[in-house]
Amino acid sequence: MSRPAVEYAVDLDAPHASYLAFWRERHLCTLTTLRPDGSPHVVPVSVTFDPAARLARVITNGASAKVAHVVAAGPAGARVAVCQVDGRRWATLEGRAVVHTDRERVAEAERRHAERYERTPSPNPSRVVIEIEVDRALGRA
Repeated sequence: MSRPAVEYAVDLDAPHASYLAFWRERHLCTLTTLRPDGSPHVVPVSVTFDPAARLARVITNGASAKVAHVVAAGPAGARVAVCQVDGRRWATLEGRAVVHTDRERVAEAERRHAERYERTPSPNPSRVVIEIEVDRALGRA
């Protein structure tokens, strides 16, 4: 007999304190984008989450494949997911991603990265920020 599927949905209007705390801890994450052929491209990244704005941010080099996948989706952005895991605890944020190059947005993403990961990113004039408008959260934290 198969078990029924269980989804660990998180209410974005009232996420549990332990879920938010998990997103403040220092963890390596993954970002999943889709290649033009529809296959998943999963890479390690650092992610910050602003639950009030429902915004996740990933800083990266503008020439990366993940950026190319998001840009290829067009101005409306690409559907993506970021995930982190620590033992039995895990958390996933899903939403529409867009790439921003303007210095103010990149600087804000760098500031948040430094806060969560306790290290300032090294200078990179090619840095961009992938902003994810989070519309779904899952997890067990």
